[in-house]
Amino acid sequence: MMSTERLIAQPTAAEGLLVPDHDVLFGASLGQWNGADAADAAGRVRLAVQADRDGLDLFTVADHPYFGDKLDAYALTGFLLGQTERIAGLVAVTNLPSRPAPMLARTLSSLSVLSGGRIMLGIGAGAIWDMIVKLGIPRLDGGSAVRAMGEAITLVRALSGGGEPVTFDGEFYHVEGLDPAAARAPRVFTGSIGPKSLAVTGQLADGWIPPGGSDWLSQLYRESRPRVDAAAAAAGRDAAEIVDVYNFGGRITLEPLAATRDDDGRWIGGSVAQWVDELTSAVLEHRAAGFIYRSPDDTPADAALARWATEVVPAVREAITRR
Repeated sequence: MMSTERLIAQPTAAEGLLVPDHDVLFGASLGQWNGADAADAAGRVRLAVQADRDGLDLFTVADHPYFGDKLDAYALTGFLLGQTERIAGLVAVTNLPSRPAPMLARTLSSLSVLSGGRIMLGIGAGAIWDMIVKLGIPRLDGGSAVRAMGEAITLVRALSGGGEPVTFDGEFYHVEGLDPAAARAPRVFTGSIGPKSLAVTGQLADGWIPPGGSDWLSQLYRESRPRVDAAAAAAGRDAAEIVDVYNFGGRITLEPLAATRDDDGRWIGGSVAQWVDELTSAVLEHRAAGFIYRSPDDTPADAALARWATEVVPAVREAITRR
């Protein structure tokens, strides 16, 4: 088993800001729910460069390696980090079954060194198992997949930050005397949804990205966040250290909308002023720690991103600071 000393040497959100410049993250998704289209690789690069130039904190890409028409998430992330200067990258979320934890740790530490630390870890237990097994990966039941995710988070951290060789003898991962990389472990965000994976989030993660575009007013969030908090408390952690970052898409309209949420309470968008009011309230009243934007309509991607990055985000940052 791994030594206790290495297990407790885990970074938390309280040790510093999530990225160097801001403690509330504003980002942009550079693809669809199932990944970034290989046919539009040049477009993804242009959007990342634009997001970096316009001052966003991070870009995200999805990880579904069984779809042949999508770009590999970590290949794309590494390339985009090489094309940008300040923005951080986050695979939201890493399809863990296809990326064994020791190799994932090596990938993350290498990207950290190459980019000056501009990498975070989004991780999931694996969702579409009927597709995952097509990669030749043995199927895990839900409980096993979640336990593997917990081991992976622990092992990624242990294999970061230098120190003595790591020996880990777990249920799913076994390493013997493996040297950790010098790079510090990245922040860890999960996309957990079930009770067991929410518990792992509370026990081990730095942050949570609620699934399905759920936000702080949704029923899913209201039912799920207490599970994270309870697991954190049971593990002796301060639940406030586990931050919420939301996928929060919607239209950015020229004129105010009569209603910014639909009949089910889901955000649909509004004018810049309506966005600013909503996001400022989310930060100040609901402790939101970040927002990842994707336009849901036929607005050209660069135009939608420009409105988000140059109109909405600066105004929200100013409003947060002012209050």
